[in-house]
Amino acid sequence: MPEISRFYGIVIRMYFQDHNPPHFHAEYQGMKAEYDIATLKILAGKLPKRAHAMVLEWSSQHRDELIRNWEKAIVPTSLDRIKPLD
Repeated sequence: MPEISRFYGIVIRMYFQDHNPPHFHAEYQGMKAEYDIATLKILAGKLPKRAHAMVLEWSSQHRDELIRNWEKAIVPTSLDRIKPLD
C-alpha cells in the first residue's frame, strides 16, 4: 500500500484498486482508520483524538489531491506524494 504522506508520526496510505467509496488509510502508533474523502468521516477503525484532528485538518486541505490519487489508484498507476501537515 503506497504511502502518500507522513506527518507527526501519522502515515497516510492508499491501496491500489481498493473498494468504494473513495477513501484513504491513516495509521498512528499501531492504530488505524479509513477516512471517506468526500465526507472525511471514519469508515472503519479509530485514531486518538489529537491524531484524528490532525488527519481531518490535513485531508480538508488536500481533498482535491486525494481524489486525484484515488483516480490514479483505480488504474493503477503511481500515486503522488502529498505535502504533510505543517
